[in-house]
Amino acid sequence: MPDSSLFAENLLDARDRQLLEQVQLGLPICSRPYSAIGDNIDMPEAEVIERLTRLKQQGLIKRMGVIVKHQQLGYRANAMIVWNVPDDLIKQLGGHISRFSFVTLCYQRPRQPEWPYNLYCMIHGKDKVTVLAQLDQLNNACGLLNFEREILFSRRCFKQRGALYQSKPWALAHG
Repeated sequence: MPDSSLFAENLLDARDRQLLEQVQLGLPICSRPYSAIGDNIDMPEAEVIERLTRLKQQGLIKRMGVIVKHQQLGYRANAMIVWNVPDDLIKQLGGHISRFSFVTLCYQRPRQPEWPYNLYCMIHGKDKVTVLAQLDQLNNACGLLNFEREILFSRRCFKQRGALYQSKPWALAHG
């Protein structure tokens, strides 16, 4: 099987690498973040968007998302709720759950022998009472009451960051 890093290396040119170095720093908080990134590397906004789109289509970027520093916004009660639901209901239930404004993440994970849960969602709230009330609303509206579940409240906040794309190995290998 070919080394995937060699495959990725052959798909990236110097401008792609430069763009990825900027993206790994995070998107600037402004009305036109791709334009601001482009300004930093002398690349037009349209080219930034085209290159990022191509890198995503090639599978070199899996996804781009937002990292919300929820504790800095006053959200102190953070719960990951996990359910064990039939696999054929995952898409339907996940779609329904993700429509609720208080749900910040909703996704599927494979079950493990010691952990039978396959549907995950995250609720951030100002306090535990609010989060539990929102969970009750979710359970009733989505018909989740009959599924095995766990509620996992965070006890501490871990460092949150986006993807890192290493530029130095490319530079060292290609001098």
